[in-house]
Amino acid sequence: MAQESPKNSAAEIPVTSNGQLEDSHEHSFNRDLKRSLPVGLGLSETKITSHGFDSTKEGVVEAGPFPGSSASPKSSIISPSSAAASRLAGQGCDLIIPTGGRAQQKSGPVVLADEVKNPAMEKLELVRKWSLNTYKCTRQIISEKLGRGSRTVDLELEAQIDILRDNKKKYENILRLAQTLSTQLFQMVHTQRQLGDAFADLSLKSLELHEEFGYNADTQKLLAKNGETLLGAINFFIASVTTLVNKTIEDTLLTVKQYESARIEYDAYRTDLEELNLGPRDANTLPRIEQSQQLFQVHKEKYDKMRNDVSIKLKFLEENKVKVLHNQLVLFHNAIAAYFAGNQKQLEQTLKQFHIKLKTPGADAPSWLEEQ
Repeated sequence: MAQESPKNSAAEIPVTSNGQLEDSHEHSFNRDLKRSLPVGLGLSETKITSHGFDSTKEGVVEAGPFPGSSASPKSSIISPSSAAASRLAGQGCDLIIPTGGRAQQKSGPVVLADEVKNPAMEKLELVRKWSLNTYKCTRQIISEKLGRGSRTVDLELEAQIDILRDNKKKYENILRLAQTLSTQLFQMVHTQRQLGDAFADLSLKSLELHEEFGYNADTQKLLAKNGETLLGAINFFIASVTTLVNKTIEDTLLTVKQYESARIEYDAYRTDLEELNLGPRDANTLPRIEQSQQLFQVHKEKYDKMRNDVSIKLKFLEENKVKVLHNQLVLFHNAIAAYFAGNQKQLEQTLKQFHIKLKTPGADAPSWLEEQ
């Protein structure tokens, strides 16, 4: 009882006979330990000792500097009471042991968060890939133009594409001529209509030449009517061929351009892979060769897909072109022949055959009631 001074500033830890803590004193131990430590005192300045396994069965935690060197405190010394050490380790604070061997206290556990993707870095990576691809393709194009690089050629497909482009130019020339004919015919019909009105006016005012002016008026009006019928057939021909040239053929040529771009990319990455295979093979070049092989395979599959798409579109285009041009050429021929033969019934029958409806002059203009 006289030796109570060592226990005045310390927290007593009741333990069982085998050195384990009693469960009823867990919370009191934690509270007394926090109160007994001075402010700012680290675990390195705390000494945990056990006063032996006597009848009291106590473990004592003493706070304060070690009686050794006064320059710096020594590392913690854990006495045989393993229960006290195990309870101390479960205080909710993580103990980090650095390479120096000194225990340091860290407030709170360490949470490793996933790396957040930066949109700017993603855009920069896309720009880098695009720039590299553009450089390779440009180098391939220049090499082909200078005759240094090799290119992949599908002779049958290339011949069909050349024929299609040549036919497109010829169809465009037919369209220009047909439009010129339509414009001139429209002006002629307009002139004939005006001339017929002038003859009709003179036939009413000139009694001596009433019949003569009347014949010419009827003739010009009949020619104007037939000219309008022919003009409708020609305009229908122009509209159908324009759709064929500017939509159907143009859509196929757009696919051809995509095919040619895929072919250039395929040849560019093929050339790059061949150059790497000709070089040395070591630990530095093998990953590059493997990556180049993967990129080459990707562009090869793209090239094969585009080549197949072009072949299918050319096949369907040829079938559609034959069908459309057959009907339009028959229409154009029958209408021109009937007009210049003066066969009005045949001309009208031709328009009915192709379901062509003529627009009445002034039909598109709104009435005076609609304008109000």
